[in-house]
Amino acid sequence: MQAKGNYEAGKAKSTTCAGCHGAEGVSTVPSFPTLAGQHRDYIYHSLKDYKSGKRSNPIMAGQVQTLSDADMLDLALFFSKQKGLILKY
Repeated sequence: MQAKGNYEAGKAKSTTCAGCHGAEGVSTVPSFPTLAGQHRDYIYHSLKDYKSGKRSNPIMAGQVQTLSDADMLDLALFFSKQKGLILKY
């Protein structure tokens, strides 16, 4: 399955995420993961798992409780389209 979503809606909804994950999804704090460039299905399913309790994190559990399925799809699409970190070999 490939998650769908609305990019502009995801961008608008991402402001809450920016405090920990950065405005474009690139975290500057090692304990908060970078979301930018992650596969959208991964982001979507991670959000769903935090909401259901399958994944455990007290901060994320609180953040996702009010998100609808459409919200999670929108956020997943937005962050997946951002430029992530580049690995140097």
